[in-house]
Amino acid sequence: MPDATLEELYREILLDHYRNPRHHGVLDGANRHADGSNPLCGDQVMIEARVGEDGTVEAVTFSGVGCSISQASSSMMTVYVSGQSTAHALEGVQRFQQMMLAGEAPEDSDLGDIEALAGVAKFPARVKCASLAWKTLEQALRTADGHTSTVTTDEKGVSDGGS
Repeated sequence: MPDATLEELYREILLDHYRNPRHHGVLDGANRHADGSNPLCGDQVMIEARVGEDGTVEAVTFSGVGCSISQASSSMMTVYVSGQSTAHALEGVQRFQQMMLAGEAPEDSDLGDIEALAGVAKFPARVKCASLAWKTLEQALRTADGHTSTVTTDEKGVSDGGS
């Protein structure tokens, strides 16, 4: 597939997730929660998840405000982790971060439509927009039941990962 056609397909995927976000809203019965913010641009996201006793992400939602990249990334992330084990979800966070650094998905990746965000790596200021939901999810899954945690993408932020 020519690069221009592939870029157009990726653009359509991003716009679809932005215009029709999946798993957007408040989650009743959530037992994991984290808030994330990007103070440089004003993106804000709240991730709520319900993790079963067996470690399965039974449900996950996001809410908040932000640019099309942060909102599309949040939507894609919820689709990716819903129904997966927390271990698989956390591996996905690491693969996503690798993709943001390298500009392409790792070879052993199973990120699917999320690979549409690989081009964001060309724009370092936008990497934080794309990564916000993923970092916030990571914090939510690593936080004990019922506790709230906050993530920022500034240099002093929790789980910044150097981006």
